[in-house]
Amino acid sequence: MLTLYPAIDIKDGACVRLRRGDMAAATVYGTDPAAQAGAWQDQGAKWLHVVDLNGAIEGRPVNQDAVAAILAAVTVPVQLGGGIRDMAGIARWLDAGVARIVLGSAAAKDPELVRQACRAFPGRIAVGIDARDGFVATEGWAETTTLGALELARRCEQEGAAAIIYTDIARDGMLTGVNIDATLELARGVTTKVIASGGIGGPDDLRALRRASEGVLDGVIVGRALYDGRIDLSVAQHILMD
Repeated sequence: MLTLYPAIDIKDGACVRLRRGDMAAATVYGTDPAAQAGAWQDQGAKWLHVVDLNGAIEGRPVNQDAVAAILAAVTVPVQLGGGIRDMAGIARWLDAGVARIVLGSAAAKDPELVRQACRAFPGRIAVGIDARDGFVATEGWAETTTLGALELARRCEQEGAAAIIYTDIARDGMLTGVNIDATLELARGVTTKVIASGGIGGPDDLRALRRASEGVLDGVIVGRALYDGRIDLSVAQHILMD
């Protein structure tokens, strides 16, 4: 069984989806993220994956009002990433009702923050590993490091990360399917639960991921395919629970 995480990516206060992380190639799907969050919850979502895209680029929270509105609109747990780079910001969002914080760029550039956060908030810190050709990308995917994805995953596991979200940037928003081989390679290399992200285009992609998951994957984030109507949320959940 895999958990489905509908994605709510926020840019300039609106729900958008990017292609390969390109902020200039954003498709707007709605101007009310809280209403979208409520819709996913009403359709049966058990979790929501929310990203402050502007925050990821600027290195600080930008779409706070939209995130706060989402938290007020739903009762299902929300994991939040994008621009959260210090302990004060982590604590503030956890106190506001976020279930799990996702550290992305900070995980690669500030390992001490991951260490402190995991110790202060056990079970509530996830790490987002976004890879381009196997190497970690940061700053909203604008920069590619020389750090390998698996190396970072193992480092974060040692610090006590509750989950690792792995995204192959080349697949994200392209509806061509998750990079299953790379995702499973990373998942087999750690014991921390891994959530797949990037590229789900329809039911067949979910079936392929479910068959290949080998019990080592915890869930999958789906964005554009849900917004475009290529797959119904309830159908997606049925596939992942089969």
